[in-house]
Amino acid sequence: MEVIKLGKKGEVSIPKAILNHLGLVGESMLLVETTADGGILLRPAGVYPIEIYTEERIEEFKIGDRLTDEETKQLQRQLKYNK
Repeated sequence: MEVIKLGKKGEVSIPKAILNHLGLVGESMLLVETTADGGILLRPAGVYPIEIYTEERIEEFKIGDRLTDEETKQLQRQLKYNK
């Protein structure tokens, strides 16, 4: 266990040995919460990029996902066969 000092603006520096042990690098995202006994718990956060699409781009996806006439016929035959 190591003792660290809380900075004037509430900043905390995590010792390098602990960062290395956890495989964390600078600017890693962490979740912070408090525990019932007054502790502070930090955990690595899983942050994943998201994309926001325009209506035009969504329409492009829909067009690309359409079945050909042959694919539609095959699907209909398969559905009839499975009944």
